[in-house]
Amino acid sequence: MANNTLTKPSFWSRRLILGTTVSGAVIFFIIGIVFWGGFNTAMEATNTTEFCIGCHEMEDNVYEEYKPTIHFTNRTGVRAGCPDCHVPRPWIHKVVRKIQASKEVFFWVTGKLDTKEKFNEHRFDLAQNVWKAMKETDSRECRNCHNFESMNPEFQKPRARKQHLNAFETGQTCIDCHKGIAHHNVRDKLSDEALEALEAPNPDYIREVPQEYKDGLARIEAKEAEQAALVKAEKAAEKVKIEEKIAVAVAQAIANNPAGAKQISSAKNEPSKANNINVDWTKAKSTDIGVFYPGTASIEWILGRKHGGKRAFTKGDRCIECHGEEVADIGQLIVSGESEKIEEPNLIPGKRGSFDVTIDATHDDENLYLRFSWSDGDHAPVPFVDGGKMDPENPMKIAFMLATDDVEFADRAGCWGTCHADANSMPFAPEQEALKGSDLAKRLNLDTGSGMGVTKYLKETRTKLELKGRGGKALGGWDKLKDEADIKAIQDANQFMDIVRYKSGTGEVEDGQILVSRDMHGGQGAEVEAALKNGTWSVVVKRKLKSDNLGDVSIEAGQVYNFGFAIHDDYSSARYHHVSFGYKLALDNDEAEVNAVKQ
Repeated sequence: MANNTLTKPSFWSRRLILGTTVSGAVIFFIIGIVFWGGFNTAMEATNTTEFCIGCHEMEDNVYEEYKPTIHFTNRTGVRAGCPDCHVPRPWIHKVVRKIQASKEVFFWVTGKLDTKEKFNEHRFDLAQNVWKAMKETDSRECRNCHNFESMNPEFQKPRARKQHLNAFETGQTCIDCHKGIAHHNVRDKLSDEALEALEAPNPDYIREVPQEYKDGLARIEAKEAEQAALVKAEKAAEKVKIEEKIAVAVAQAIANNPAGAKQISSAKNEPSKANNINVDWTKAKSTDIGVFYPGTASIEWILGRKHGGKRAFTKGDRCIECHGEEVADIGQLIVSGESEKIEEPNLIPGKRGSFDVTIDATHDDENLYLRFSWSDGDHAPVPFVDGGKMDPENPMKIAFMLATDDVEFADRAGCWGTCHADANSMPFAPEQEALKGSDLAKRLNLDTGSGMGVTKYLKETRTKLELKGRGGKALGGWDKLKDEADIKAIQDANQFMDIVRYKSGTGEVEDGQILVSRDMHGGQGAEVEAALKNGTWSVVVKRKLKSDNLGDVSIEAGQVYNFGFAIHDDYSSARYHHVSFGYKLALDNDEAEVNAVKQ
């Protein structure tokens, strides 16, 4: 009789999905663990800085560039190594990056990058690959450590605060501004079109500004305003003490030597005219504005690729929004020749990088009154001028400009919009022979006989400004003047800058405008009194509020005007002056930096 009893399969022989036995599944599971462990171990072993610099191509080149940077050593001791910046943390993206790295391994095997020269030959292409990847991922690897939402503006410089706020609102990402922070920067090799495309804001990256960030901004701005007020009060108090000491010393000297009273009272003072401008300065509003040495910076530089704030400027941000607290630093960098952005080919040893100017402003029914006060500096002989003085007749010259918002850039840069790279003494100033042979010489009032050359002018009067300088083209647009009909229309549209200038040596007051050129005439619209007393210059300007003269800006209540000024101290001339950024001037308006209150 046949035995039909079925034997029950063992546990290990039981069938699972797709016919796999339990024992087979366990074996595959164990093999998977071993494989995964080995694979992950290999992944991590190749994901270290030590592995990345295992070949001399990396160790001798990019690693040496990286070591002096803040990502290698810093005050906190937190180091960002090669994988932190170049290998994604998410597993899928990490695997994709490792696969892409096989191409780089191929370059190493074939010797394409085995010398510093070969590496530098391909550096630009390699850098573009990294920039592109970071742009497409919203700088993902940067944000592993740095997060916009976690930033505290109280610990940032004003420029950084402004740029990061702009990043929130417009969709900027880290790599837009922070190229070349760990290795040599080759950003300048990008074409203007490629640079604009790469650094253009991405609306997908727009973030809501956290309330914590807004609160931090409010706190630091209030703190800085308080500190500025304290410094101003301390300066005023110190000035009073000095004047009191001088008065006591003079009184004692006169008492001891009555015969020498006249000489003593005029010691350390420059002769000045009788005071004919009578103003109650106690009713004026006072503000301190720093001026700095600009070197060869021009409006073309501001609008050019070397200026990191170009995008912010073109969209309407004022210069002082980023640089208002950096006046002294910028001036010192330029005057010392240490600025990497603005070159100064003609250094003047001992020249001041910056100084503060106090402006008192007031008005009555007919006139605007401005008083500029600042400390005179020590004489710094100019090494490339015989006698060391550029303008021996004038120890000091001062000029200020006014414009409405009808003038492009005036609302953010003040008088800076009149300064061009091809003006007299600037890097791209045309040769005298080119000026003499130009049909525009007469229209532009180019006094080639005295060598005055190209003066200041406004962008509106030119058909084009050369900003890129490709093919060796000179920056600027002095020779691209529009026709007479266009110029008249520009004049009628109030697109000019009103300028008043005073020369201390000759006492000459000039009033005029800047349009196609700097057109100066007699001081019909302004009176100026100036004196140098006890080491302090004081320049008082009286100017009519309203005028029908060509090129004059009439000042009315309820309107805000763009204001900027320049001071040629220490017998300087041309571009070797100190300048202000652009500020706002108004009558009885506390929101204007220069607020002229009524007598």
